[in-house]
Amino acid sequence: MPHMVFIERDGTRREVDAPAGLSVLEIAHKHDIDLEGACEGSLACATCHVIVDPEWAPKLASPTDDEEDMLDLAFGLEKTSRLGCQIVMTDALDGLVVRLPHTA
Repeated sequence: MPHMVFIERDGTRREVDAPAGLSVLEIAHKHDIDLEGACEGSLACATCHVIVDPEWAPKLASPTDDEEDMLDLAFGLEKTSRLGCQIVMTDALDGLVVRLPHTA
C-alpha cells in the first residue's frame, strides 16, 4: 500500500497509509489530520488547501481551471499549493509529501 507524509501546522511529520484511489483529503480524514474539506471534496471551497513538496509537484497532474479558481481563495497560497480533494493517490505517488498551511 502506498504511503504519504503530512507535515502538520506545528511541523510534525506524520507518515500514513495512503490507499490508491483515495484523495489526500480522504486520507487526512482517515488519519485524523486537521484538514477541513468543508465542501466534502466537491471543489466548492479551498479548505483542503495543502502545499505539495516541490519535489513532488511535477509528478501531479496539472490543476484544472476550477481548482485554480478555488485556490485563489486560499490563505497562504504558495507555488505548489493544491486542493487535497483533487490529488488522488496512485502507486506512483507512494511517498508523497504535503504540508498543511498555517491558518490566518
